[in-house]
Amino acid sequence: MPYRAALSEHNSARPAAGAQYAPAGNESAQKRVLFVVNAAWFFLSHRLAIARAARAAGYEVHLLAAVAGESEEATLAREQIVVHRAAIVRGGLSPWADLRFLLRAIQVMRAVGPALVHNVTVKPVLYGTLAARLRGVPAIVNAISGLGYAFTDASRWFLASMLRVAYRHVLRAPTVHVIFQNDDDAREFASAGLVEPHKTVLIRGSGVDLSEFQPAPEELTPTPLVVLPARMLRDKGVVEFAAAARQLRRGGCAARFILAGPLDASNPAALTERELGELTADGSLEWLGPVSDMPGLYRRAHVVCLPSYREGLPKSLIEACAAGRAIVTTDVAGCRAVVAHEVNGLLVPARDVDALAQALQRLVVDPQLRARFAAAGRARAEREFGVALVIEQTLGLYARALSAH
Repeated sequence: MPYRAALSEHNSARPAAGAQYAPAGNESAQKRVLFVVNAAWFFLSHRLAIARAARAAGYEVHLLAAVAGESEEATLAREQIVVHRAAIVRGGLSPWADLRFLLRAIQVMRAVGPALVHNVTVKPVLYGTLAARLRGVPAIVNAISGLGYAFTDASRWFLASMLRVAYRHVLRAPTVHVIFQNDDDAREFASAGLVEPHKTVLIRGSGVDLSEFQPAPEELTPTPLVVLPARMLRDKGVVEFAAAARQLRRGGCAARFILAGPLDASNPAALTERELGELTADGSLEWLGPVSDMPGLYRRAHVVCLPSYREGLPKSLIEACAAGRAIVTTDVAGCRAVVAHEVNGLLVPARDVDALAQALQRLVVDPQLRARFAAAGRARAEREFGVALVIEQTLGLYARALSAH
């Protein structure tokens, strides 16, 4: 079977307020799923729709993650998701902290007795899988959301080599199924022998709500708005975007360039607030910080840009497609899975400021081209990126994984 199997067919365990679960061994354990994720905010942003659908399908949903505060906990309680707090150091090697997280995962799995564990991102995949295997969990689903900082920074070759060894150990277990978000990652893992091809599934990202992100006519303005929506990380191409904006503004380009997204201090590729201040000091670029109304931001935007070094499947780009906005992004894994060159956007080489500036300039001055790309992007979102399709594929994988054991 080909590597791509596309589906059609140290805190105590504490439930969120109002959420209850039966002890392990109860019959409901047959439909109990535990998500293991770095942080609750990421779960709420990228996996909440799947959790809701799982609950509607009869699953009891648990979450093992770091929870930042009362707002996140209240949201999870309203969703009737049972929360188990855990501290996890997301960036780099932290042996003692990682060991504590592994022991915490084992403790939670012993208490919950899940039928299926769904791990998302690098450390949850590695330690969540190991804990699930030690506890004899019948089915394990691992979501590879992208290869991460270790694979985009050449200086971290040793860490990348260690990760490959670890992936080979945990992903080839007989109870494991692996979700990839793009063909490039799936091919790379399969060709390196990190995963058995018949255990892989292609599910394109976490999906987009096509009713929330809808096309709208562009605002008529002499200064088109170009937006980079992402966390403020170097490997999202923020520095290159700033340099391209500076180059275009100095060349007389009548456009407004905006960064929209939060800091992420725990990420090794994070930019600091001081560094962002330096990037925006000359007025060619603005930083909005976190934006709660993303559909509204896309409505105001004329061009969406993500000059990333590598992605799984960028949520910001599928949202831009659904919102009917022309895109400039890089010709790298993940980004080219969303944008077809000269169809719904433009692809440029990663880290190439001149090529990025030229592509942005082309779209800024050509509203007809933007309109053509926008229409094609919306059509592609409807075909490939709708959250309903992602839910159907994910629950189908759950059923298949559980029936195999």
